[in-house]
Amino acid sequence: MGGADENRAGVALTNLDQALFDGADATKRDLVDYLDAVHDRLLPQLRDRPLSVIRALRGQAPFMQKNLPKYTPEWVRRTSVWAEASHREVSYALCDDRRTLLWFANQRAIEYHPTLATVDDLHRPTHLVLDLDPPEGDSFALAVAAARLVRQALADCGLAGAVKTSGAKGVHVFVPVAAGGATAVDMAAATRAVAARAERLDPALATTAFIREDRGGKVFVDSTRAGGATVVAAYSPRLRPGVPVSYPVGWTDLGDVTPADFTIRTVPGLVADRDPWAEQMPAPQPLPEDLVAEGHTIPVARVQAMHEGKRRARARRAAG
Repeated sequence: MGGADENRAGVALTNLDQALFDGADATKRDLVDYLDAVHDRLLPQLRDRPLSVIRALRGQAPFMQKNLPKYTPEWVRRTSVWAEASHREVSYALCDDRRTLLWFANQRAIEYHPTLATVDDLHRPTHLVLDLDPPEGDSFALAVAAARLVRQALADCGLAGAVKTSGAKGVHVFVPVAAGGATAVDMAAATRAVAARAERLDPALATTAFIREDRGGKVFVDSTRAGGATVVAAYSPRLRPGVPVSYPVGWTDLGDVTPADFTIRTVPGLVADRDPWAEQMPAPQPLPEDLVAEGHTIPVARVQAMHEGKRRARARRAAG
C-alpha cells in the first residue's frame, strides 16, 4: 500500500503511508512531517554545503547518494566537485530551502551529511570535529566521558566546542574556527592533536587507535572527520530503529540523556521555539599555533592504519 499523496511548497509528495524502513516504526509521512517541522533548524546546517544523503528505498539496501540523479528538478541548487577517488565530477545538491528539503524527504532521504566546508571555500572547513565512537554494547556513558576529555583538552589550549549526540551510539564535538585562518591541512592536524591530548588525559578510557582490534574496549577518539569529510548534521534523522535524531545537548546535561531520547517524534517539540545548536555553539576561534604544529607531527590515522594493515598481512603470510 502506498496512498496519501499531497503537495507542499510545490513538491509532489507520494506514497506517504508506506513504512519508512524495517524497524523504523514510522511511515514516510512521519519523515516528511518531521523534516518540515524542523526545517528552520536543519537548513542552517545544510545551506551552502555540498550534501550527501542516505536513502532507504523500498526493497533495496540503504545507500549513500552524493551525485544527484538525472531526474532531479532544475530548481535544486547544485555544485560540481572533483572526486579524486573516482576521478570524476560529482554533482552535489546544496539544500538551501524548504522546497529542496521536502524534495529530498520525498526521495526517502533519511540522513543528511553536509561537508565541513561551504561551497565558497571547500579548502577551509568551518569547524573542527571530534567523533567519539564507543565500543559495542550499551556504552553511551563511555562516549560522554570521552567527550568530556575532549572538552578538557580543548579548554587547555583556549578552545571551546558544542556537543551533540550522533544519533547512533556516539557523540560529536564541534569547534567553530575563525574564517580565513587555518587551511584544511592545518585543521586536520589540529584535530589529530586534540585527539592525542584527550587520549593522554585518560588512556584507560580513550584511544586514537584507528584499527578496531587495537582499541581494547576503549572509546575511539576519531580525528578523521576533517578535510573533505562529511558529518551528519545536527537535527538529521538516522537510519536506525525508532528513527533517532542527532541532537545538541548542553555539556551539563550530557550525562542525563540517552540517544533514544531524541527521535523524529520528540524533537519537533524540543525545538519549536529555540535552536539549541545555535545557542550552544561558541563564536569562531583561531587555532593555537602550537596545537597545529603538534598535529603535523602525528601521522594521519587512515594512512597509518593502511600501512599497518599491510605490514600485519605480510607478517601473517610469513608465519605461514
